[in-house]
Amino acid sequence: MADLSKMRNIGIMAHIDAGKTTTSERILYYTGKIHRIGEIDDGAATMDWMEQEQERGITICSAATTTYWKKYQINLIDTPGHVDFTAEVERSLRVLDGAVAVLCAVGGVQPQTETVWHQADVYSVPRICFVNKMDRIGADFFRVIDDVRQKFNAKTLALQIPIGAESKFEGVIDLLKMKEYRFDPTDEGETIIESEIDETRRSLAEEYREKLIDEIASDNDEIAELYLSGETIPIEMIQTEIRRRTINRSIVPFLCGSARKNCAVQPLIDAIIEYLPSPTEVPPAQAFHVKKEEDISVECDPDSKTPAALVFKIQHDREMGSLCFVRMYSGKIKVGDQIFNVGKKKRERVNRILRMHSNKNESLDSISAGDIGVFIGLKFSQTGDTLGSEGMPILLERMHFPEPVISVSIEPSALSERDKLNETLAILACEDPTFTSHEDVETGQVIISGMGELHLDVLTTRMKDDFKVDARVGAPQVTYRESVTTKAEHTEEFSKNLGGKDNTATITLTVEPAERGEGNSYSCMVKKTSYIPQEIFDAVESGIRNSFYSGIQYGYMCADVKVTVTSFVYNELTSTPFAFEACAVAAFDAACRKASPELLEPVMNVDILCPKDFVGEAMSQITQRGGIISSLESKPTIEIVHAQAPMAKMFGFSTSLRSVTQGRASFSMSFSHFQVKPGGLNSTY
Repeated sequence: MADLSKMRNIGIMAHIDAGKTTTSERILYYTGKIHRIGEIDDGAATMDWMEQEQERGITICSAATTTYWKKYQINLIDTPGHVDFTAEVERSLRVLDGAVAVLCAVGGVQPQTETVWHQADVYSVPRICFVNKMDRIGADFFRVIDDVRQKFNAKTLALQIPIGAESKFEGVIDLLKMKEYRFDPTDEGETIIESEIDETRRSLAEEYREKLIDEIASDNDEIAELYLSGETIPIEMIQTEIRRRTINRSIVPFLCGSARKNCAVQPLIDAIIEYLPSPTEVPPAQAFHVKKEEDISVECDPDSKTPAALVFKIQHDREMGSLCFVRMYSGKIKVGDQIFNVGKKKRERVNRILRMHSNKNESLDSISAGDIGVFIGLKFSQTGDTLGSEGMPILLERMHFPEPVISVSIEPSALSERDKLNETLAILACEDPTFTSHEDVETGQVIISGMGELHLDVLTTRMKDDFKVDARVGAPQVTYRESVTTKAEHTEEFSKNLGGKDNTATITLTVEPAERGEGNSYSCMVKKTSYIPQEIFDAVESGIRNSFYSGIQYGYMCADVKVTVTSFVYNELTSTPFAFEACAVAAFDAACRKASPELLEPVMNVDILCPKDFVGEAMSQITQRGGIISSLESKPTIEIVHAQAPMAKMFGFSTSLRSVTQGRASFSMSFSHFQVKPGGLNSTY
C-alpha cells in the first residue's frame, strides 16, 4: 500500500498560454516519466494527447498522469486555460489536494487566472505560484507578486528571486539556501550548477530573505526568538513553517523560471513535495449520510471497511468504453469488487483499475484512499457520482457547473445517421457536464448547447472526426431561460380513463420568483403518512422537476423558479403515480402562465486584451454591441478592458475586434448572469 505521506495530488492551473502544459511536460521529463520533451507548438506534448489539442495548440481535456520524484508519488492533472473548458478545471480542483498556479511573467494575473484562483478558493485548495516565461520581453517577477497580492488579497512569499530577466535571465537565487542555481542548456537543463551569490546581487537577495524570515516568524514564536537573538534558523524549521502555512492557506509561496528554456523546473518539483499537502493533511471530505439524513466527515483512511470514491471525470475510449476517473476518499476497492452508486441506487462492478499516464495506462489490482485512478466497467456512473457501499450510503459533495449559454442545431445528413448521432450526443454529455442536447418540439431539430463558440466547435469537430458522424451544423444561437415575476397559485384536477381504469389526481401549488442566480427549487408541504404511498410524492416531484426543463412559453429551461406544493387530493382506488405526475406537469404550466412569465438572456463577462494604441477602437466595438465597460486595467505591454455584454450581440465579435486592432487584440468571455430580455424573444432591442 502506498505511503500517503509521500503522495501528492496536484493540478496545474492558469490562464490560457501561461505555459501550464509546457511546465507539465518538463515535470514529466525531469521525473523520468518521459524521455523526450514534447512541445505544444509542434503538436507533440504528452499531456495534450487529443488530436484537436495538438492541432489547435490548446488544452481541452484535463489529462491525468502519475510520476515519481525522490520516492514521492505525484498524481498530476494538467487543466485547460480556456474559459470555455472551465468545467474541466472545476472538476479537477474538486479532487485535488494542492495546485500550482502558473503565471506569465509578462501578463501577470490575467482574466482566466482570476477564474481558476476563485475556483481553488471555493474548494479550499492550497497553492504555490510559478512565475513562468522569465526570459520574455517585459518579464517582471516582483510586479507579478504585487499583482497577486493586490488582486486576491493574498500573503505572497518569494522563495526565490530571478538572476536577471528577459534575455538576461540566467537562473534563480534560492532564498532559503542562499545559493545561485543555473541549469545547463546543453542537456536540457538536467544538470544544476550551484554557486555562491554574486556580490552585485547579494543585497537584493538578503532583502528578500529578510522579508521571508520576517513573514514566517510573525506566526511562529520559536523562529521569532531565534531571529531576534540573531541565531541561525535551521532550513528544516523554515520549510516546516512554510509548509504549515501553505497548507492552511495563510501564505502563497512564489517560485520563478522558464519552462520552455528548461530553467528552474526541478526546484518547482521540490516545492510541490515540500510544501503542498498529502491526502492526510487536508481537512476530511464532507458528505451527506442518506439514511441518517445528516452531514458527516469522511477521513482519508485506506483501512476503512466502507469505501468512498468520487467520479470526477468520464472519458470515452473506443476500445475500453467508459473510463471513470475516480478519487478515493476512504477504504479500498479491488478489481472485481461490486460497488454501490449511491445517487443512482445501482450496483456496479469494477472490471479493471488503471493508473493513467495521459492517454496511456498501466493496470492495478486495487486502489486505496487518497489515490486517483480509473475504473472500467461502470455502466451507470456519471461525473459527480459517489461510489461506496449500501451499508453506509454517503453522498460526497457534488460539483456545480455553469449553465450552457450558446446553442447550435445539428441534424444528421441521412436518417440512417440519426441513431449514431444520438449515441454520440449521449457519450459527449456523459463526458462533459456543460454540454447538453434536446430536440426542438416545433422543428424536430436536435439543439446542442455549450459554454461558447470554441466549446461547440471542438465538440462538433469531435463528432465528425472521432465518432464519424455525418451531420450538418447550424449557426450559433443564444440559449435563453424563462422565469416568473410574480407569485401565483393554481389547483389542477386530473381525471382520465385508461384501459377501463380511472386515474385521478388533484394538486394545489404555488410558483414564485427566487433570487436571481439561486436556481430552481421544489418543496412539498404535504406531510408524509402511511395513507399516501411514497411513489405519489416521488411522481409529483418528478413531474415538477421535469417541467423545469421544458419551459413556460418558448420551451427554454426555467431559471430561478420556486415551486411549493401545498396540498393534494389522494383517492386510494383511483389515484396513481401516473395521474399525479401528469397533474403536476399541468399544474406547473398553468401556475407559471398566471405568474407573468418573462424571458431571460445570458449576459457575459468580456475581457479584451489589447495594445494601448487600440484601446479606443476596442471599447467602441463592445459599446456598439450593447456592452457596458466596468473597468480598464493597465499592464506594461497591454490594456485589459473589463466589460459586460448580452450574449446575443457577441456573435462575430472576434472578427470585428481583430479588424479594428490589426489582429493584435484578443478577448475571453465567461458567463456572468441572466437578465430580462427587453421586448421578449423576437425583439432586437
